Amino acid sequence: MVAFQERPDKPHAVCIPCAAQSHIKSMLKLAKLLHRKGPDAMIGLPNFRFESIPDGLPPSNENATQDVAALCEAAMKNLLAPFNELLDKLNDSASSNAPPVTCIVSDGSAVIFHTFDVLEQEVLNALYTMFPRVYTIGPLELLLNQKQEADLISVGCKLWKEVVECLHWLDSNKPRSVIYVNFGSIVTVTNEQLVEFGLGLAESGHQFLWIIRPDMVVVDSAILPPEYSEETKEVSFICSWCPQEEVLNHPSIGGFLTHSGWGSTIESISCGMPMLCWPFRGDQQTNSRYTCPEWGIGMEIDSNVKRENVKKLVLELMEGEKG
Repeated sequence: MVAFQERPDKPHAVCIPCAAQSHIKSMLKLAKLLHRKGPDAMIGLPNFRFESIPDGLPPSNENATQDVAALCEAAMKNLLAPFNELLDKLNDSASSNAPPVTCIVSDGSAVIFHTFDVLEQEVLNALYTMFPRVYTIGPLELLLNQKQEADLISVGCKLWKEVVECLHWLDSNKPRSVIYVNFGSIVTVTNEQLVEFGLGLAESGHQFLWIIRPDMVVVDSAILPPEYSEETKEVSFICSWCPQEEVLNHPSIGGFLTHSGWGSTIESISCGMPMLCWPFRGDQQTNSRYTCPEWGIGMEIDSNVKRENVKKLVLELMEGEKG
């Protein structure tokens, strides 16, 4: 949770995201943009602070998959009381040394969307008739890049340790020669699906950067054929997590195989990266539908993933007209 207070005559906003990687990341970017309206000078981020409240879930392994259902249930049952206690603390000017909270960025009388008008005008037109105030605020990263505040550049959201060595590996590859594969922070796959993706990528003949989280494979550990690493070591870099936006903006990346989470989708759009979409659940099917047939900037992989289809679509993305 991000709270930032400004001069007594300025608002004091509290931003509370859903406790998931992409939600936290997007809310943090929004908080940075809102903070630009604050003081001209910052020393040690005195007006930008972080607070935490318990989610009601028991402790878990830091590499464990987030249980979305349990997380949502815990939020509905357990967050209100500690959140109200936090607001009481922030509103106590004597102890918080800050003006009272004037805005909570979470829900309310206005609705904001991390998108932009040209991308989803038809959908937005429908929403304008349903809600009195609808605002588009994206792409957040492009807005942040217009004017970076030096003291906030290092403030980021990393629920996993990023393997930055992958960037050095990308430096050694030719422009637009590498396909980047990442199924996000929550999606899990079976070991059979992992093998089909792995063999399809290898058989495509293209270099690939593949993110395999420790918790990504259902039940079992991620197991690829014993000879896989040896056979692909010259064309692949496999790691547990990476700085995605730096990867997507790297000149050697030519395509993105994604689960079609909205954060990944809009980051890919922001840097002009074509996509192969393998949607899993939630809004991902809708995002994939818009990405592929509606916007024409991606191709969808069948849910029953097979190596032959992965190879075919990777080749089309990296070498064909659709890519």
